[in-house]
Amino acid sequence: MANPWIPPEQYVKKLPMHASFGCMFFTDTAGRVLQLRSCVKQHAQVWQWPGGNTDTENESPFETAVRECREETGIIFTGQPKLLAVFWQSVGQWPVAKLGLAFDGGQLTADELDRIALDPDEHDEFAVRSVDEWAKVMDTRWWQRLAAVHRAQQAGATAYLEMRSDGYW
Repeated sequence: MANPWIPPEQYVKKLPMHASFGCMFFTDTAGRVLQLRSCVKQHAQVWQWPGGNTDTENESPFETAVRECREETGIIFTGQPKLLAVFWQSVGQWPVAKLGLAFDGGQLTADELDRIALDPDEHDEFAVRSVDEWAKVMDTRWWQRLAAVHRAQQAGATAYLEMRSDGYW
């Protein structure tokens, strides 16, 4: 027997819930990766890309990445969306899974880096470092994610990463 049709507003109540986020991945003209150091209590000292959680029902992950980038760095991204990576995280401190998209923000010049204005409520420092230099200051699992996205950017490809139950990609 076929399943009876269910109105969409009832059907969606049966679907698993997840949060989504968008972020921008920038390099400088030497190919070094830009990251921001969080000063938010739960994430203090964690290095991350400009981005954050989608705030409203109709905000796309790209719109989220652009908005968060502007709020966190003052960078107004006007380019087209170029997807570098898709992340699926079903483990961790969140009560629901998270689906994230990383977009290629392109290369920033020294002038553009000098104009970065961090939101002091979210980040206390930014840095550009090579992938190898980032390995020395980041937790292994987050460095693995950075390295995979950097490889995708260099190859002109898109990475798909799932955080496993052991916390690694």
